[in-house]
Amino acid sequence: MKFNIANHGGIVAQLVYEDKLTGEYLSYLKEKELFTGKAEEVYFMIDSNLQAQLFIGLGKEEKIDFELLRKTFYKTAKVLLTNKVAEVELNIPKLNNLCNYRIASAIAEGMLHATYKYDKFKSDKKEQPELIVNYIPQAGKEHRAEKGINEAVRLMEAIFLTRDLVNQPANVIYPETLANTAKEKLAEKGVKVTVYGQKEIEELKMEAFLSVARASAKEPKLIVMEYYNDPESEEKIALVGKGLTYDSGGYAIKPATGMVEMHTDMGGSGTVIGTMYALASLEAKVNVVAVVASCENMISGDGYRNGDIIGSMSGKTIEIVNTDAEGRLTLADAVYYATNNLGATKLIDLATLTGACVSALGEQVSGAITNNAPFFAELEKANQRAGEMVWQMPSIDYYKKMNDSKVADLKNSGGKLGGMMTAGLFVGSFLAKEDIPWIHIDIAGTAHISGEYGYLKEGATGTLVKSLYFMLSKEA
Repeated sequence: MKFNIANHGGIVAQLVYEDKLTGEYLSYLKEKELFTGKAEEVYFMIDSNLQAQLFIGLGKEEKIDFELLRKTFYKTAKVLLTNKVAEVELNIPKLNNLCNYRIASAIAEGMLHATYKYDKFKSDKKEQPELIVNYIPQAGKEHRAEKGINEAVRLMEAIFLTRDLVNQPANVIYPETLANTAKEKLAEKGVKVTVYGQKEIEELKMEAFLSVARASAKEPKLIVMEYYNDPESEEKIALVGKGLTYDSGGYAIKPATGMVEMHTDMGGSGTVIGTMYALASLEAKVNVVAVVASCENMISGDGYRNGDIIGSMSGKTIEIVNTDAEGRLTLADAVYYATNNLGATKLIDLATLTGACVSALGEQVSGAITNNAPFFAELEKANQRAGEMVWQMPSIDYYKKMNDSKVADLKNSGGKLGGMMTAGLFVGSFLAKEDIPWIHIDIAGTAHISGEYGYLKEGATGTLVKSLYFMLSKEA
């Protein structure tokens, strides 16, 4: 998809408000219930003169917001691509007194979402024709529209990178290839990527991470990404992403149907890599480090067991009560490394961590635990800008004590009750200092969805790449 600013050409789209349906033609369409101008309604037809007509419903102007624009123009692009339209002209006036830059960004984002497809392993790939979008903004606002569209294009590149990583199977994306992709995609953007193998991880005494990894024939990789673009700031924010490229459950083995999509258990790492790509691509003025402890949770004669007591990089000991509660073990060492060895002053970890979060919030809302309300407020503000939803869950001491072990410092599962909170608080126990502002985000439901939702297609979503970019770049 190619965007041109202030160019004319192609099918001229007609924007229609449902309460301003005027003219004989539109009245006829409404009477026949073909098009009524409601929000997100798109109608394409070939008229009696063999001319293509495109009508886009915006509902009532006073209810237009950026999320509605994303959804509406996602559907618009789908209709245009389905009908193999080569060029369209969008004349976009001031809408509900919204910012022209953000209007353009939302429209471009929605349309770009429609272009994503995951057909890497299809032998009968169908080429998608390029759609030229001639975007004509309010007079005098061309530079603002261009800025918004350029931002959307860069962000969608990052989101598509995340989607591709999460969608690919475990025989293609495993610790080594995940690390190689991070290097390939980020190094060219100015991000320093360092990859540590088995020997270096052992030297770091990451016993929790290595315990999960040891049953796999695939060597674990510690992937460290560094982006420094604000020399005047002493703040260094860390992103930590769960990097389980496959999770069998270990000896607490999952049922066969539960394992099919376990290649998506690295959704947190995919999100982190995509976010680093976005920050560097858009040259955000911020200092960010990212850490991914990547491995597979497999089964072998040397696999860790329920009942084992293991160590961790922090020195804390952990009783293993469930080998399928493995992601928090890898995060424990990664979080400690980020805050102790890299000196992060704030930290956000992202993980497809618990089924409990999916049960509570479904596939539309991510769950969060935090120890710092002002820090979380920054995320909430970014969520609103991005159109993404994160719900803060309670973090009372009762939940934290559920992780106490009788034989070790902690156990790796607090049990069935309050599972999302106990898992998140377990991860937070491994901050180098308790008062480091921290947010844990459980994306078990939102990173990979079972059906289309809004402008997100079935499969990997790339959720929170936008929010994290807006938050960290101070663009929210």
